[in-house]
Amino acid sequence: MSNLISRFKSSAKNLKDIRCLSITAMFVALSTAVTLCGLTLRLTPELRIDFGFICSAAISMMFGPVVGIIAGFCTDILGYFAGNFSMGGYFPGYTLTAMCGGLIYGLWLYHPEKTSISKKSLIAYVIGAKTCINLICNIGLNTFWLTITAGKAMSLLLPVRITKNIILLPFECIILYFAIVFLVCFQKRAAHSLSK
Repeated sequence: MSNLISRFKSSAKNLKDIRCLSITAMFVALSTAVTLCGLTLRLTPELRIDFGFICSAAISMMFGPVVGIIAGFCTDILGYFAGNFSMGGYFPGYTLTAMCGGLIYGLWLYHPEKTSISKKSLIAYVIGAKTCINLICNIGLNTFWLTITAGKAMSLLLPVRITKNIILLPFECIILYFAIVFLVCFQKRAAHSLSK
């Protein structure tokens, strides 16, 4: 429990760091741009992977759950106002889902006390984070919000959404793992070049 509290405190301290704020703003803008441009990986016409989750995971991994929650809020609001008016009126439930996603990624991927994480541990963290996101955010919260906004029955939506998220989970885990490995390598190179 004290480890969890220290992670939240460490993450909250990052809000005072200009580097944290600028990198978070860059990833929020990148996530919004990727979503607005429709950059997706289509496995079938119904199954697609949107790459915006990589930005959310990257923010939460680097700066923790507090920053991840705030970034989720900003990403959803900015995405709505930047070009998502065609989806209808604003619904705060989806913002709550985005914030919950930042929290989950932060809890699984943010480890300020560790200087390096083994490959096995990283794989476990990625699978745990993405599984929780798919279960809690995609299948749970978003399905509930769809029943409210679209007026469809949960019993109709749930089987399709469960199947979709189970099929996409391994692909999303692989993409997230390699994105994090790339980000960690980039961070190490940046830190090494700054120390010269």
